[in-house]
Amino acid sequence: MTRYLIVGGGIVGLAVAHRLRLDRPGDQVTVLEKESGWAAHQTGHNSGVIHAGVYYRPGSLKATLCRAGSASMVRFCAEQGLPYATCGKLIVATEPAELPRLHELHQRAVANGLPVTLVDAAEAAAHEPHVAAVAALRVESTGIVDFAAVCRKLADLLADGGAELRLNTRVTGVHATGRQVRVTTDAGELTGDVLVNCAGLHADRVARLAGVDPPVRIVPFRGEYHELVPDRRDLVRGLIYPVPDPQFPFLGVHLTRMIDGSVHAGPNAVLATAREGYSWRRFSPRDVWEQASYPGLWALARRHHRYGWTEVARSLSRRRFAASLARLVPELTGADIVPAGSGVRAQAVRPDGSLVDDFLIVEADRQVHVLNAPSPAATSSFEIARHIVARLPEN
Repeated sequence: MTRYLIVGGGIVGLAVAHRLRLDRPGDQVTVLEKESGWAAHQTGHNSGVIHAGVYYRPGSLKATLCRAGSASMVRFCAEQGLPYATCGKLIVATEPAELPRLHELHQRAVANGLPVTLVDAAEAAAHEPHVAAVAALRVESTGIVDFAAVCRKLADLLADGGAELRLNTRVTGVHATGRQVRVTTDAGELTGDVLVNCAGLHADRVARLAGVDPPVRIVPFRGEYHELVPDRRDLVRGLIYPVPDPQFPFLGVHLTRMIDGSVHAGPNAVLATAREGYSWRRFSPRDVWEQASYPGLWALARRHHRYGWTEVARSLSRRRFAASLARLVPELTGADIVPAGSGVRAQAVRPDGSLVDDFLIVEADRQVHVLNAPSPAATSSFEIARHIVARLPEN
């Protein structure tokens, strides 16, 4: 019997545990989560989109695992009776200058084997009557779901299947001793044979605790959301995204109809002052010092400082936030949106300031560390788990 210790109770950690129970039912699986509930951070604060895999470099882990993961996620939800919808989305060019980028995105989507269609302004309006578009890319396989509900279901299945689930258990030390891994927590010590680090916002720290020198540093970016007031939700039928600007590292604010019928707008992307910094008021001296002393952050700031200041301005001004949305749906104004919480993206940054643009999974002796798993990790979670488990040793 092999004993697996999984650090992190977000959707990737729980999916890894689930895959282990399916593939290696005779082994022992323990999940350690420092919070009092599952999906407390990235998983529970995202936009709930089941991504198709349009944006990612063909052949990359993101491209291959997202496409397969989208189907896996839909299949799991259907089997478990969880609400979801395959509603499709529009990626919208709002001016002629964006058309070359839209066509490049279309070519990438086709290379990734996705069912996509270029549509003109009239066809775009047939899908989204209030959208402003000179052309758009229709992505049929995009969907929506509540990923926190997926995590709750996974936790129930794991508990029923004999896995050990430990909430309120913060990892404080990891020591590899021969063929075993000893994990110290604030709730006691555990010994296992294999460690899987799915700690998200703290993944690089857990790797260092385990004696692994990670090639990246996690830098937290807060994404702030607004939502449309109820009587303006009819302006958006599904999902409306801008054409991403390749000069900038994020997708830009967009409009998403959630599984509960609400319509969220966002997120923006501002550097957070804590790894769990869900507002400007949340400040961690340790986290800020780590960021300020990391050369990669300064290199990133030099490269994208104009974009960064634009995001800060949009964070501080509802008028600016609404103006960004009005590029997609001109009828939207500041009076039509209200704040709707935020999430924090755990973005891996290299020492030269470049963002890791693919999933990053580092293997060590009897250890696996998931060091970069932002979007579309939730969509891809079942396939990330399959990818990881196939590489885990057995006694």
